[in-house]
Amino acid sequence: MASLMEDLIATLHQETELYETLLGLSSRKTSVIVSGDLSELSQITDEEQGIVAKIATLDKKRQSAMKDIANVLNMDVNSLRLTDLVQMLDKRPEEQRQLAEERDRLKVVADNVKRVNGQNQELLQSSLEMVQFEMNILQTSGRAPETANYTRAAGTSGDVIGLDQGKFDAKQ
Repeated sequence: MASLMEDLIATLHQETELYETLLGLSSRKTSVIVSGDLSELSQITDEEQGIVAKIATLDKKRQSAMKDIANVLNMDVNSLRLTDLVQMLDKRPEEQRQLAEERDRLKVVADNVKRVNGQNQELLQSSLEMVQFEMNILQTSGRAPETANYTRAAGTSGDVIGLDQGKFDAKQ
């Protein structure tokens, strides 16, 4: 059981370090989104995907360790939580302290990653809305209403509001 706990604690520690790296990248991504640097954004996203793949591998390892511990304790793996394990380790205060610290640290870092990613998502959504707005302006500029400028033949001149025809007014 001791080696299973050590493996679990080590896995949690590695997972926390990867989440901290991911948090740093996500924080860096915020300024890149604001500046609109698409090549840097692409590079950061690629780095994040690599880290997320490593986190997924460690998550499977953590789940396997939890399953092994549940089998040793003769408990249901689906109902066993890290909080439960911390409480069960009363007779092993050092392991209890390490497990509680790693669990708390992982929770704080994961919550921060979630918060920063939420902010980044809102920034990207705002950027997308701005691009769509600008595209709509460009598309509709050719369909603006005509002015009420009349020609000598009593017809409209066909001038469109907002479009400069490049005419020079010599009277000014």
